[in-house]
Amino acid sequence: MIKHVVFMKFKAGVTEKDIADLEKAMAKLPGRIPEIKEYQFGRDIVRSERSYDFALVSAFEDLEALKRYQPHPDHLPVLAKVKGMCENILAVDFKV
Repeated sequence: MIKHVVFMKFKAGVTEKDIADLEKAMAKLPGRIPEIKEYQFGRDIVRSERSYDFALVSAFEDLEALKRYQPHPDHLPVLAKVKGMCENILAVDFKV
């Protein structure tokens, strides 16, 4: 199993509607991409100086499944939305 963890720091000016739209788009992915085994995301609630604004934790059967997910046609528009909203994105992929 591969865990895929992403932290997002939004740009200044990202609105509540932008974030809600992102959440709606992300919520659809597990039903459309069979490689996704687990998929959880949410907004930071601590809001400390070192906090990022949003995180995703997902799981895939193996590295090949993760590699199929990344260019999946349903994932690409969501990824583009994330890139447009974020000033910084961190990701870690590890085996469990």
